Amino acid sequence: MIKRVLNSGKRFYSSYLRLIKDEKYEQPKPKKDDNIIIAMSSGVDSSVAAAIFSREYKNVKGIFMANWSSDAKCTEADWKDVQKVCNHINIPCERVNFEKEYWIDVFEPMIASYRKGLTPNPDVNCNRYVKFGKMIEHLNKKLGETNDNWWLVTGHYSRIVKDKFSGEYELLRSEYLPKDQSFYLSTLPRDSLKRLILPLGYYTKPDVRKLAHQFELPTSEKPDSQGLCFVSQTGHFRDFLNEYIKARPGNIVTEDGKIWGKHNGLWHATIGQRSGVSMPQGDPNYQGVWFVSDKLIDSNEIVIVKGSKNPKLYRDLVTITNWKWFGAMTYSKLPNIENLTVQYRTLQEPIKLKNFELVKKIDRSTDLKLDDISDNEMSLPVESDSVMIKVQLDRPYRGIAPGQNMVLYDGERVLGSGEISKTGSSSSFGNSSDSSSGSLSGSLSGGSPITSPNRSTSISSGN
Repeated sequence: MIKRVLNSGKRFYSSYLRLIKDEKYEQPKPKKDDNIIIAMSSGVDSSVAAAIFSREYKNVKGIFMANWSSDAKCTEADWKDVQKVCNHINIPCERVNFEKEYWIDVFEPMIASYRKGLTPNPDVNCNRYVKFGKMIEHLNKKLGETNDNWWLVTGHYSRIVKDKFSGEYELLRSEYLPKDQSFYLSTLPRDSLKRLILPLGYYTKPDVRKLAHQFELPTSEKPDSQGLCFVSQTGHFRDFLNEYIKARPGNIVTEDGKIWGKHNGLWHATIGQRSGVSMPQGDPNYQGVWFVSDKLIDSNEIVIVKGSKNPKLYRDLVTITNWKWFGAMTYSKLPNIENLTVQYRTLQEPIKLKNFELVKKIDRSTDLKLDDISDNEMSLPVESDSVMIKVQLDRPYRGIAPGQNMVLYDGERVLGSGEISKTGSSSSFGNSSDSSSGSLSGSLSGGSPITSPNRSTSISSGN
């Protein structure tokens, strides 16, 4: 049994050997005496990651982040499970409190977004600012920012690899796509990448469960976490939001402006979901199920339409702000548009693009500036408040909502991501129902790659 377990745990290291033969990427590997820090959440995934490394390296330690109230039931229950696992595999474990950082960088922005009627994804900010941001900052102080002898290992289903030619680090999808978490990791800080190892990107979830049983881990049967742990203590998420957001009643209307009900705040509705409004089923005009198609912030109204296939629930034009290129990626390095896809939800089928544009903001009153964007802005490796992204999807898709994260991929590689600020529908790019029109001219047809920032600020499939 022990021999079989050790052989199973070494599957990750066989992936090293396979990737060394890869023409483009290599998987960084710690030296035998390096310090390995395992970020432990109490779940089966991080537990298995810890067990794998504890059998390969002698300097392995666990670290547990308390990101919510230190006396919260979920926090204390998770900490007990982490201690059980660490005792079982015989490694020490440290508990750190990042409650302040979580509140400022994750929780407060989430509440502010919901208050505006947006649909945020707090997991993205949590990974960027806390789990990998504050965590790396903490370990830099403790182990040395300039020391190259320590690594942070997590139980995420994705892969951090090194490009053999550029020397830059890339984020790739998990080899097991049903659990891929690259969507949530799309904004990781560039300076953290050289420290990270995500071993479970080479495993399937059933394999991880099997390893957990073989390692006889206390968490082998623990269910996967669902949502924010502190919400589970208060009931429904809507009730949780009501504790932090003051009610702002408004009307629920149909497209003709007729009022059919009241709401207590735009955060009570999600675009694409059932409205919950009881319509007169005896009238053929209103018979059926009605869905939320829009949230009008200025008038504080929720607009509903009939039928789950209603065209008003579908969008193909998306404007994205707070854009962040991943790693060393820049606009001027974008590959052919035929290779580009996006996702606005994790685990959805990748969406092909007809057009991808970099556009420039003037000020708060006008969105776009119809002139050349500087070479510096096109090659900027990090986010910029002066530019935004506009994309046209290959066809209209359902339930795209402002506030959601949209991630750009080149095959399995993450290129960048940002927050959806506007959506629209059109029969052709530049003829949009979205008010933020004004596409920059000079699209490269046929999916040609951008070879010079001065040639164009748009790439197109030519469709």
